[in-house]
Amino acid sequence: MTDRKKTGNRGEALARQHLTDRGYLVEATNYRYRRTEIDIIARQGAILVFVEVKTRTSVAFGHPSIFYRPDQRRRISRAAAAYTAEVGHDWEIRFDLIAIHYRSAADFTLDHYEDVFFPGLY
Repeated sequence: MTDRKKTGNRGEALARQHLTDRGYLVEATNYRYRRTEIDIIARQGAILVFVEVKTRTSVAFGHPSIFYRPDQRRRISRAAAAYTAEVGHDWEIRFDLIAIHYRSAADFTLDHYEDVFFPGLY
């Protein structure tokens, strides 16, 4: 496994823990639809939340949140539509971003941004 993949896995584990600590129910991880992966799908009450996790070991090229590009948002929107159809969810959904600057297991910064985009705008 590459260092990049290990960093991503560590970030996703931290994000899952962050969500469960705040009362979210993690429903799925690494959901794949065609060539797109949704990192975490969770429920916050009746809201189905699709979470993208961006983890970086350095902020030399910018905060991890800036790497969530419009083309990725479009693909995730399509994957979210497929998931909601698959599970029969026809109520409120939300797209969140968790950005992690990971230096070590004991030294990291986690920022959780709720409702970062609306899929109808893409």
